[in-house]
Amino acid sequence: MNENNNSNHFLGYSIYTLLLAIVFSACSFVATAQVDTFHYNDGEHLNAMSGTYFGYIEDENGILVPRDIIETKGFNPIDKETINLGVSKSTFWLKAYVQNNTAQNDMYLVLQQPLIDFAELYEVEPNGRLTKSTISKSETYKTRKHEQLDYVFNINIPSGQKRLIILKVKNAAPLVFPVKLGNEEQVFKAATNKELILGFYSGIILVMCIYNIFVYFSVRDKSYILYVIYILTVGLTQVTLQDFTFKYLWPNSPWLALQGPVLLSCISSIAALQFIKEFLRTKEHVPRLHIGLHVFIGVFVVSAILNLTGMRVAGFQLMQAGTALASIYALFISYKIYKMNYRPAKFFLLAWSILLLGAIVFVLKDVGVMPYNYTTSSAIQITSVIEIVLLSFALADKINMFRKEKEESQAQALAALEENARITRQQNVILETKVNERTIELKQSNEELSKTLTELKEAESQLVESEKMASLGQLTAGIAHEINNPINFVTSNVKPLRRDVDMLVELMGQIEELVVADGSAEDKKARIEEIKEELDFDYLKEEIDYLLKGINEGSSRTAEIVKGLRVFSRLDEDDLKKANLNEGIDSTLIIANNVLGDKIKVIKNLGNLPLVECYPGKLNQVFLNMISNAAHAITERFGSEPGGELAITTYQSDDNVCISLKDNGVGMDAETQKKIFEPFFTTKDVGEGTGLGMSIVYNTLNKHNGKVDLKSEVGVGTEFIITLPIVHENTEN
Repeated sequence: MNENNNSNHFLGYSIYTLLLAIVFSACSFVATAQVDTFHYNDGEHLNAMSGTYFGYIEDENGILVPRDIIETKGFNPIDKETINLGVSKSTFWLKAYVQNNTAQNDMYLVLQQPLIDFAELYEVEPNGRLTKSTISKSETYKTRKHEQLDYVFNINIPSGQKRLIILKVKNAAPLVFPVKLGNEEQVFKAATNKELILGFYSGIILVMCIYNIFVYFSVRDKSYILYVIYILTVGLTQVTLQDFTFKYLWPNSPWLALQGPVLLSCISSIAALQFIKEFLRTKEHVPRLHIGLHVFIGVFVVSAILNLTGMRVAGFQLMQAGTALASIYALFISYKIYKMNYRPAKFFLLAWSILLLGAIVFVLKDVGVMPYNYTTSSAIQITSVIEIVLLSFALADKINMFRKEKEESQAQALAALEENARITRQQNVILETKVNERTIELKQSNEELSKTLTELKEAESQLVESEKMASLGQLTAGIAHEINNPINFVTSNVKPLRRDVDMLVELMGQIEELVVADGSAEDKKARIEEIKEELDFDYLKEEIDYLLKGINEGSSRTAEIVKGLRVFSRLDEDDLKKANLNEGIDSTLIIANNVLGDKIKVIKNLGNLPLVECYPGKLNQVFLNMISNAAHAITERFGSEPGGELAITTYQSDDNVCISLKDNGVGMDAETQKKIFEPFFTTKDVGEGTGLGMSIVYNTLNKHNGKVDLKSEVGVGTEFIITLPIVHENTEN
């Protein structure tokens, strides 16, 4: 716990209250209400005025006035040297008689308890006149007549006379305070000594803080920064409990003067608990007890909140109980960890015990077992300084412990490194032999791999050529079929045409004979009409005209197929040139007409495209492969039934041309779409495809710096969108 907070709370308020209760219960006796007169005499030091000279009344409602106190006879006696009125919300009235046995009329009454919230002194003169002096924490420090840490009041009692003094006090903390009388020199000397002790104490706290901050930046151990916070809050709490901070740090802030003691006590207690957790490694050593420390932190947070919300007595009592229990709990934890042979716990246990010893001395002084002097009144400060020093030694020892652990670890690491080095040397010999053997094997493997790579490249070329030959075979069969139809149409018309021509020749011969024969023109004309009727001349003309048209259509279709074949083949395909892609698509459709058949409807939406710099023959091969795949997909879905459609659309997009081939075939699932451009992947039955068609498409489009996008849905169809730059940029090195 925090040294001062600990000392002041845990001891000053917790054990303090506990011991007072024990002492009071053991030594209590029935006292009379008669108040004796205190005789003030000359001396070197302040006159200690025992509490037995006072009688008191508790004013629970705060309604009494000094006249009520003067007239009241039923005062409660105080049977101890130090006045102890406990913790209460009530106002307390005390009265005593003082006999001045010195030659001086002026004297000073000192309440040696700076924590009192409010104190008011009334001096009753023989004529009944009251002289009042007030000191309150609700006013700034500068309003005090005597700027001393303790409450100092002026009293004027003529030499040799006796006067009644009445003291009104109120406090949210325990009302425990000694009363002393003296002259100005004695009061000043006592105040100076007290401030020197507090200044010396503050100096030690600051020096230890600065020292440990430097150590923290050297070792970067979290324990040091927590320790700095701990001793800083402890020191600040200790001097706040003596009003040192009210005088020198916030003299214009009565709010801090009232709230500071409990708030700083709670903060220093929390800091102490955090330090204990880190320093003793409670989570590691006593994980179940570690949780209890968090509970006490919550208690101090609640205490601070109660104090801030105006419930100062409840806040103080909760802080007091929490401090006492947390201090005992911390001792128990440190003892448990000490039994685990964790060295820092030994220092902590010793330091904490010394602090408790100082607290006990402080309490025994208040209950009169030990004399009230600078040593006993400063017991908490003295033992807290010793605790701070011991904990600093503990932190230093912790560094030594870490250093020793590090040296042992380094020694173990060094031994392990040496062993590894020895093993490494042994393994190197074996490895060198194996490396040589492996090198020979790798050379042989490299030669085999090189040979295999060459064979694979040759096989790849052969496979590509095989795919081309397969396409060529399919193309040849289709062309043969396409050409055979119009040729058959021509040959089937030749024989009837020859017959009709023979008939015409025969007619011309007969007409020629009639022309040279004798007879009248009318007879000849009649004979010619007879011959024409016999030969059915009108039908003969119609038939000859029909046969000639059929022969013309067959020859035109044959010429169209030959032209399409010439455009498709592009014997100059290895040359980069500008070409009309619409023309290439038309020629490919002519060549692929046999694949499409008459059941698949081809819808062409060919836009106005610019000439594209490309390898026309290779692109025609791309179109043929994709049209063939589309026809296969449509046939799989519709079979020999109508309904299949293939839509081919071309358009320009910025500096590119786009070709869309969309079918309503069976479509592809996601897995097929991922593999469609992989070599040897095919969805066709064995013997129907090599799986290289779409791979050739992909590689050809890459050669043109183009790309192909795929959209497909099972049962709906597939769309390929080819994008080609209008101007080919050669990216080959």
